[in-house]
Amino acid sequence: MENSYHVPVLLKECIDGLNLKPDGVYVDVTFGGGGHSREILKNLGKDGVLIAFDQDPDAQRNKIDDPRFHFVDQNFAFLKNNLRLLGYRSVDGILADLGVSSHQFNEPERGFSTRFESALDMRMDKQGALTAADVLNTYPEDQLHKIFGIYGEVKNAKSLARAIVSGRVDQAILTLSDFKKAAGAHIPKGKEHKYMAQVFQALRIEVNAEIKMLEEFLLQTADVLKSGGRLVIMSYHSLEDRPVKSFLAKGKFRGEVEKDFFGNEQKPFKVITRKAVMADAAELERNSRARSAKLRIGEKI
Repeated sequence: MENSYHVPVLLKECIDGLNLKPDGVYVDVTFGGGGHSREILKNLGKDGVLIAFDQDPDAQRNKIDDPRFHFVDQNFAFLKNNLRLLGYRSVDGILADLGVSSHQFNEPERGFSTRFESALDMRMDKQGALTAADVLNTYPEDQLHKIFGIYGEVKNAKSLARAIVSGRVDQAILTLSDFKKAAGAHIPKGKEHKYMAQVFQALRIEVNAEIKMLEEFLLQTADVLKSGGRLVIMSYHSLEDRPVKSFLAKGKFRGEVEKDFFGNEQKPFKVITRKAVMADAAELERNSRARSAKLRIGEKI
């Protein structure tokens, strides 16, 4: 099941980065198809523990039948509270693979893909109230401009936002074809796929509050990791990589690292990867999704 769901990217590098101890407690906060989790369990002894998080109900089909495995159906932004509910105040390592799984893109009804005619949903958590259609039909022009520009890095974000607001007057934008009808003139010829991918990325990030959730999660990792514990994070675009890189280097997302009275840096992590780890040619051949993956590793001081 997990192979059709999502091929794990940089699998060996992630496992090596966790520096696994056979009797340690580890957390995979983006369980998905369970590829990384299965590999972690292979490296744990009978007293090891793996806790997996995923808010996507589809991921529950991949739960692992193993007494060492615990599944939490929550977003990783609720890491600390859920670990405490399970009786763990601290853990030895945390892994996050921030990519949207291949499975989610391949399920038309989820509305993530630009390849299928479907309702514009894009909720990772199906209990969430906000959908991509809600964003397109209710957000004011300036807010749409900001979302497309910042989250999608869309070049003509301003004119696209204007076209959406004009188009929805005549007809609500509920499906992929509705969107294309409203935005048609603004989609660059010959670059349709890339352009739509950027727009859909922007909508997905907004619908799921991905950057806010990522920052909340990162702050909690500093509280729950034991000294010497590893934080291993794989991101797929600069919007995610930037806060990860900044947090590992400085313990914060903006501004300079804090210093104490004596000038000592006050930050929770030592950076293990000076430069992000990228996939090699052999992996790119096997899995094109690895092309944009950047892996960063920090060790709790």
